[in-house]
Amino acid sequence: MAARTDPPGPRCPSGGDDQITLVGLLLETAAGLRRTLSPGLDGELGVGGQSFDILVRLARTPGERLRMCDVAAQTGLSPGGLTRSMDRLVAAGLVVREACPDDRRASYAHLTERGAAKVADALERHRRDVAALLDGTLSTGDIRALADLLRPLRDRVHPDAALVSDPPPAVEMLASAPRR
Repeated sequence: MAARTDPPGPRCPSGGDDQITLVGLLLETAAGLRRTLSPGLDGELGVGGQSFDILVRLARTPGERLRMCDVAAQTGLSPGGLTRSMDRLVAAGLVVREACPDDRRASYAHLTERGAAKVADALERHRRDVAALLDGTLSTGDIRALADLLRPLRDRVHPDAALVSDPPPAVEMLASAPRR
């Protein structure tokens, strides 16, 4: 019995098939990673994947605070989505909102001590889950090479992902104050 072959689909000119395949693989991989990793994070944080993204960004920012507009830009959340996520984080005691002393229109999201502990625990869980997922799939060199290849693409399609707030001088002085 002959093997079944599907008729070839439409071809993209100028080698576009490779590009379409690449983007398709990236999207399928991202969806699979979310589906595989989210349950562990949801269980660890109790607040969902978007909240994890916000908490990690705050934890990795000097002073553990970002302007709300920068949180929205980095995460790609709409103003309404950011407000809902931030409300849940504030209600859980993981983040506080702080007014900007130099601009009454602006506010900051600041990680609380409880939030820092929670994100540290969640990151440890996430590291274990990611390591188990990648074990036997990609080498350390492959991981570094893939990250190096993806960073400029990410920067092109989501340039604000690595945006960091420049805190005004008054906020820098507050950064040394103890967390709530």
